Amino acid sequence: MTTDVAPQGDLDSIPKLLARNAKVYGDKAASREKEFGIWQSWTWAEVQEETRALAMGLLALELAPGDHVAIIGANRPALYWAMVAVQMCGAVPVPLYQDAAAEEMAYVLDHCGARFVIAEDQEQIDKVLEIADRLGSLEQMVYLDKRGMRKYDHTTLNSYADVQAEGRAGHYRLEPILEQRIAELTYDSTCVMLYTSGTTGKPKGVVLSNRNIIEASRTSSEFDHLNAGDSVLAYLPMAWVGDFIFSIGQCYWTGFCVACPESAATMQADLKEIGPSYFFAPPRFFEGLLTTVMIRMEDASKLKQRMFHYFMEHARRVGGCILDGKPVSGMDHLKYRLGEFLVYGPLKNQLGMSRVRIGYTAGEAIGPEIFEFYRSIGVNLKQLYGQTEASVFITVQPDGEVRADTVGVPAPGVEIRIGDNGEVYYRSPSTFVKYYKNPESTADTKDAEGWVATGDAGYFEEGTGHLKIIDRAKDVGKMADGSLFAPKYVENKLKFYPNVLEAVLFGMNADKCVAFINIDLAAVGNWAERNNVGYASYQELAGNKRVLDMIQGHVEEVNASLADDPILNGCQVHRFLILHKELDPDDGEMTRTRKVRRKIVAEKFDDLIGALNDGSPTISTETEVTYEDGRKGLIKATLEIRDAKVFPRKAMAAE
Repeated sequence: MTTDVAPQGDLDSIPKLLARNAKVYGDKAASREKEFGIWQSWTWAEVQEETRALAMGLLALELAPGDHVAIIGANRPALYWAMVAVQMCGAVPVPLYQDAAAEEMAYVLDHCGARFVIAEDQEQIDKVLEIADRLGSLEQMVYLDKRGMRKYDHTTLNSYADVQAEGRAGHYRLEPILEQRIAELTYDSTCVMLYTSGTTGKPKGVVLSNRNIIEASRTSSEFDHLNAGDSVLAYLPMAWVGDFIFSIGQCYWTGFCVACPESAATMQADLKEIGPSYFFAPPRFFEGLLTTVMIRMEDASKLKQRMFHYFMEHARRVGGCILDGKPVSGMDHLKYRLGEFLVYGPLKNQLGMSRVRIGYTAGEAIGPEIFEFYRSIGVNLKQLYGQTEASVFITVQPDGEVRADTVGVPAPGVEIRIGDNGEVYYRSPSTFVKYYKNPESTADTKDAEGWVATGDAGYFEEGTGHLKIIDRAKDVGKMADGSLFAPKYVENKLKFYPNVLEAVLFGMNADKCVAFINIDLAAVGNWAERNNVGYASYQELAGNKRVLDMIQGHVEEVNASLADDPILNGCQVHRFLILHKELDPDDGEMTRTRKVRRKIVAEKFDDLIGALNDGSPTISTETEVTYEDGRKGLIKATLEIRDAKVFPRKAMAAE
């Protein structure tokens, strides 16, 4: 298969797609944003005018082709327009995580050599100014929100509105330059540079071309029949590849509308108001929503509880079949329709999913029970498997073939093969160009034929052609007795319980597996209130005997299920403890996309791992933490270590 795919007509860049949309969908809503409790809306024609004004203003500030421009902030239409305006100028947008600390930003800004920064507000500008003396390339900063900015030195600082105003004022002079820059863009021009989460080291700058982004957007939109009538809520970090594909790539390809919530705190209410037809969320979001539902049901009247459980039992039995168009009896259909009226419909409305036609989750495995819950009430939730380097899509799940235990079949235009060591490889027109300033890593990841090593171990299921992902290839190994060690598989099983927020398993080359557990403060806190368990902090709740008993029950249930797995039964958890703090990106224990940095966690808590392995009943420890205002502090704790029941291992059947 060749990855050299030609563009559709002259649509070989995002700015050209914008021009097409302004012409074809000029009066249709393209962007929405809730501000001060009111939804603001911009048509495609208005978006084009706003974007071109900013682009001309950036040209007046002497933005040059090939320059890198950092975009920092929450999801705002103006920041999405900024990314396209930068592209119009022949420059490269580099979105950063808005919750990153100044030190984290320093690496990315220095590595890409950003000349310009476009930031949302004073908070983000302050972080850049804190490290500005270490950024030799930085020349100009633009801010969107003027609040608090009046007394700053504006020598190299401009408001977003002022840059647009300068662009509009000089349009006779600047428009010919802008048209020339847009005309020079090709399918192989760089569209965006996105930095990896950096689970194993420094983040890498993934260079994605117009070909990569537009082909991924085109084929995925065609696969799910996305069109200009669809809508999405953009609330995930703009620095994440998924948000770029959904909120810019697919949006600009299909012409659908992207809405931005007022804030993270109002996201759920805004989701309900917008009622998107297309929705993406990581498993953690769906798990949290379900936890909230179950907590509210605990406080409901006995009649409502009985009705809820009665109809949910019916939904679990036939809901998935009805969603997939499979035959069920007339009586089952009638009973499901009654359940839709009394339970499923009101529940989907509360969740903001009444209109969701296609829902996706990815990033981590989602619990089968959670996955089936949403599908049973009529939410067409699917799993996909992807990477930044793939422009998201590696596998997808066709309608009628959606299952919780696989990630689906190769996405349109994607080839997949399994290496001799079980590692998954892929290639497609959406495969990244290179890692910026890192030819060694590029060569290690992508070979001369375009095959990309995912770093994940998996296999194709016989008969269906569906891909199953086991774990990160580097994390899969052997225990001392030679049995397979696959930590992510076990960790995901533990996280299926709403009370478990995070789990980290250790056991490579050891004679037994041990685990750290983070409890979910919301779920366990609600349980504590209903069971008259007093607590004043996460640390106090985590050390409660009854909480330890509850988590021990979950661990032993997982062990019982693992015992029946002839391949992974050696991964049963022999001992565990509940960590005295939540793993936190600010402490370096997780990435900004909330993936555990396993090596850092192991090094930071090596005393706890030692105690788990040497049979100690307790361990006293001291840990440095970072507070919200950036200050450092120490927390001390004495943790109880529990032994968990392990079960006889089922032998592998002889071939």
